[in-house]
Amino acid sequence: MGEKKVILYTKIHCPLCDEAHKLLQKLQQEISFSIESIDIYQDDLLLEKYGLMIPVVEIEGKEIDYGMISEGKVKKALTNF
Repeated sequence: MGEKKVILYTKIHCPLCDEAHKLLQKLQQEISFSIESIDIYQDDLLLEKYGLMIPVVEIEGKEIDYGMISEGKVKKALTNF
């Protein structure tokens, strides 16, 4: 199996998004995965889908958590894939 891919749906000027990104970077120190940040304002469909939810953490195509991201939830999802 290759490296897990985590997508962080985000936007500019979003403190919660910054916190989520820091949390993911912290988890990267113990679990191998890549992070791709996607600005929902670059895509109308994403904006419509996630407008009030961001940040959203998606792992291997599955939404894991949003808003106040839980380190426990993300870690569990990463280790269970």
